[in-house]
Amino acid sequence: MILATDKILSSPKVNLLGLTEVKLREYICSLGEKPFRAKQIMKWIHHCGIADFALMTDLSKPLRQTLTEVAEVRAPEIVSQQDSKDGTRKWVLRVNGGSCVETVYIPEKGRGTLCVSSQVGCSLDCSFCYTGKQGFQRDLTAAEIIGQVWLATQSFDGFRPRLKEASAQNRRQRNASNESSQSSMKETESISRVSNVVMMGMGEPLLNFDNVVDAMNLMMDDNAYGLSKRRVTLSTSGVVPMLDKLGAVSDCSLAISLHAPNDELRSQLVPINKKYPIAMLLESSLRYIAGLSDSKRVITIEYTLIDRVNDSLALAHELADLLKEVPCKINLIPFNPFSLSDYKRPSRNRIKAFQRVLNEAGFIAPVRTTRGDDIDAACGQLVGQVADRTRRSERYQRASGTD
Repeated sequence: MILATDKILSSPKVNLLGLTEVKLREYICSLGEKPFRAKQIMKWIHHCGIADFALMTDLSKPLRQTLTEVAEVRAPEIVSQQDSKDGTRKWVLRVNGGSCVETVYIPEKGRGTLCVSSQVGCSLDCSFCYTGKQGFQRDLTAAEIIGQVWLATQSFDGFRPRLKEASAQNRRQRNASNESSQSSMKETESISRVSNVVMMGMGEPLLNFDNVVDAMNLMMDDNAYGLSKRRVTLSTSGVVPMLDKLGAVSDCSLAISLHAPNDELRSQLVPINKKYPIAMLLESSLRYIAGLSDSKRVITIEYTLIDRVNDSLALAHELADLLKEVPCKINLIPFNPFSLSDYKRPSRNRIKAFQRVLNEAGFIAPVRTTRGDDIDAACGQLVGQVADRTRRSERYQRASGTD
C-alpha cells in the first residue's frame, strides 16, 4: 500500500520560492499542516532571505524535517556579476536547462529599480532589441522570476532577519559592502534595496502570463516584498488578449512598448503590431487602467528613438495627436547600439527637438538616461545565453557575417 506521504517523498522537491500565499497554503495543507504555517514560511523566505528550513525556528521540528525532505528554496545560479561605473549592477543567472538570463539593478536617488526577465530569450523579434535576436527557448517559472528579486535583495543586504545574531551579522556585512563598493557608487546614491521592479528584461511578460502574475503578486504581497502597485510595472509590446485578462488578476502599473505613432512604421519595428495594431492596443490599455481602483494612474508609453527612423518632428506631432486622449507619460529612450543592428542613436539635438514637440503638446516626456551601457546592461542590450529553439539567432548571425 502506497501512502500519500510516500508519494510526496518520492517526487522531485517543490521549490517554495515561487509559490504565492494561496498556493503555499494549499501545499502546506497537503502535508497535513495548519494553513497559518504558509504565512510564516513566506516571511522566512521573502522577508529574511532564509533558504534553510532548519533555521525557520517558529516552525515545529517535524515540519522543518519534512520540508527539508520534500521542498526547497532555490533561486537561479549567479554566473557573473558586473558593476557599471554609474552604479548599475548586472547579473547573468543560470536557470534550469543551462541557459542564462540577465537581471539589472539601477540605483537612483531615492529608489532602486530592478529590471527583471520573464523568458529565456524572447519569442517576439522587435528590430531594435538585442534580446529578440537571440531567439527563444522557454518561459521562466515563477520561482525563476521572483528569484531575481530574491537574489538582488540578498546582494544589497536588504532582507530583515528576525534573529538578533543574523541582524548583527548583516550589519557587519553591510559596513564591509559599503566600504568595498564606495568607489563604484560615487555618481549615484545607493539605497541598498529594491524599491521598484519593472518587467522589462528579457522576454514578453504577457506571453508567460501565469508565472509573471504569480511573481508580481509576490512582489506586492505584504508577507513577501510588500511593493506598492505603483512600483511594480509590467511592460508589454501589445499582446492584447492577455492584457485584457491582466486586469482581472493584477493591478500593477502598465507600460506600453510603442516606438511608433502609426501602424506602418510600428509593424516594421514591433512585428506583433501586425496582429494587434495600435488602435486595438490603446483601447485595451485604456480598459486596463479604467478598471484600477486608483483613478490617478496613467500609462507609461515607451518610445525608443532611432536615428532617421522614428525621430522626425513630423512623427513627434503624429505621436502627440495619437495620444491626446490617453492619460499617459512618455519615456523617450535613445537607442542603445548592438552588433546585429545598423540602427544608430539620434543626436542630442534631434532627441531634444522630439521631446520639445511633446512637451509643448502638454505631455510629460523625460529622456531616459542611458545607464549601464559600459556593461551592456542598457535598455535593449540584454542578451544572456539562450539555447535557441527557434534558430533565429543563427539566422541573424549568418546574415551579419558574425557566425
